[in-house]
Amino acid sequence: MTRSIFKCVSVVFLCLLGQFIFAQSNFKTKKTASDKAVKLYKEGFNYARKGHEYKAIKLYEKALKKEPTFIEAKIELAGSHYRLGKQEETVKILKEVLALSRDYRPSILYTLGTIEYEKEHYEGAISYWEAFIKHPKARESTRKKAQKELSNVRFAVEAMKNPVPFDPKPLSPYVNTPFSEYLPTITADGQTLIYTMRTRDEDFMVSKLKDGVWQAGENLGRPINTTDNEGAQSIAADGKTLYFTACDRKYEGYGSCDIYKTTIVDGKWEKPRNMGKNINTSGWESLPSISADGNSLYFSSARTDNVGGRDLWVSHKDGLGKWQKAVNLGNVINTKGDEQAPFIHPDGKTLYFMSTGHQGMGLHDLFVTRKQSDGTWSTPKNLGYPINTKHSEGGLYVSLDGKTAYFASDRQELREGGPSAFEKGSQTRKHTDLYYFELYEEVRPAPVTYVKAKVIDAQTGRPLQSKVEFVNLREQTIHTEARTDNTGAFLVCLPLGNNFALNVSKKDYLFHSENFELTTASSQKEPFILEIALQPIPEVVVEEKPVVSTSTPMPKTKAIVLKNIFFETAKADLRPESTAELNRLKSMLDEYPNMRIQINGHTDNVGKETDNLDLSQRRAKAVTDYLTRNGISANRLRSKGFGESQPIDTNATPEGRQNNRRTEFVILN
Repeated sequence: MTRSIFKCVSVVFLCLLGQFIFAQSNFKTKKTASDKAVKLYKEGFNYARKGHEYKAIKLYEKALKKEPTFIEAKIELAGSHYRLGKQEETVKILKEVLALSRDYRPSILYTLGTIEYEKEHYEGAISYWEAFIKHPKARESTRKKAQKELSNVRFAVEAMKNPVPFDPKPLSPYVNTPFSEYLPTITADGQTLIYTMRTRDEDFMVSKLKDGVWQAGENLGRPINTTDNEGAQSIAADGKTLYFTACDRKYEGYGSCDIYKTTIVDGKWEKPRNMGKNINTSGWESLPSISADGNSLYFSSARTDNVGGRDLWVSHKDGLGKWQKAVNLGNVINTKGDEQAPFIHPDGKTLYFMSTGHQGMGLHDLFVTRKQSDGTWSTPKNLGYPINTKHSEGGLYVSLDGKTAYFASDRQELREGGPSAFEKGSQTRKHTDLYYFELYEEVRPAPVTYVKAKVIDAQTGRPLQSKVEFVNLREQTIHTEARTDNTGAFLVCLPLGNNFALNVSKKDYLFHSENFELTTASSQKEPFILEIALQPIPEVVVEEKPVVSTSTPMPKTKAIVLKNIFFETAKADLRPESTAELNRLKSMLDEYPNMRIQINGHTDNVGKETDNLDLSQRRAKAVTDYLTRNGISANRLRSKGFGESQPIDTNATPEGRQNNRRTEFVILN
């Protein structure tokens, strides 16, 4: 927030001048002071312009000995003291200026408010800024700045009276070094940390978690890191795709800084590719954040049609996987200031970012906003003091469960025991380190878990590259689609609060389904780690020619449990959530017209055995009836109920009984 007029290149002490008042007064100016005093003043001014502040101070003081009320000499003397970091002396001299005249340069009131704010004397800052705003000679543009800063300092006073929980700890002595580390991102499984380190230039580093400790960072190397600057990265949930910022790549770029993408294949990162003109412009694009489903990319941009200086934008993939033209997030989020470092949490609706435009504590503060049911964003909330201070706070990363936040800071007081061991003997070197802290409840995102799985051939055990689809059962919409890599692995994040169906499919294999019941925030705290074995479809079924009956029937396949077919309690009525699984079964039968299947129904042992047998038979038939109603020939289908006779789990627990209540299918001859 501080915009000190003492730092102007011109070295003129006040860049923002009020109108000069040349009425008769009890002070002297360059026009009324003695020639000797003016000469000394001008010599001092020339020295100050060249950065020789101590020489300038001596000359200003000599001028003031000759003319104690030489107001311009006092102002420039204060300016030199300020540039040397001598705030107390600066304030003392500026108060003497005000005693001579409050009208000569009204912006001195603004300057004193700024200095008081820097010293964290907030009541004093409020007093001076209020006086400046009321002054009839105040410049209007500066008045507006003072009004904004006054609003911020009042917020700061209240925020400091009501601090939020904040107990940051250094990330790891192996990660934090004498250089600057910042912008941490972590894969969904919490095992890999990627961050930016500045040495001679900016490079990406990667650290692995071992026995609860982050290990020493290793350079990602080429083709990602080059002799130029690379930074501001976002790692996909599965750790296989990296989005990042690279600048001044003349033959590949659209503007000063663009966003690039690279994917890891066979353990090696591919050559980065520019994200294209729907995301990058002739302006500045940076600080990307990829959503957990990989379908939305948030970033900061300084382009001509912004609301302010730097705005937040988002691009979404279409149904063909192409990135669409980016859209501005709107003036609820974006302001006349700068919005940067977006982080979209894997819950898909909680966005953290840094801003100079919203009401806050200082330069860049951290904020949170949430996407509402109608697609709009809520009014951003300041994360509060002491997470935010008068300093600039860097970008935030929040863990899947929403409890732990990671960020970078150069605040000396955060380092354990003062300066780190790396800084001994180099106390003047200022740099950022990585920290983590527990995020307080009110600003946490919705908790998220993940499914990490490997898909293999059930007969050979070799990994399979397969299609993966997660369906939100309540809304009957596709939550995310993915493909396994060449090792058969995939990782997908799932927000708590819904039930999800998983379908894994591959041509000439029977599909596999899973169900994840995450209806309450406490229903799943641990991730799902699976090995999924797909059964090959028998060749006689895959063949296009009709199967000729022989004396030796083709053996049945192993039963495939349809985990996302649901019935009303104690009834054979299919629930709407079953539709996606039933349609998937129909699609398989359409793809393989030679396939004949049997639907098997099973129950737990609650109730009478005869009733359970009848219920299982009716439920199996309900499935075949659905298929025939939707175009599958009845002679390709058979249904059979087994009641409670074939349990696959114990009936002594609710979970076991739920597993026993199941619907299956097998391939017939």
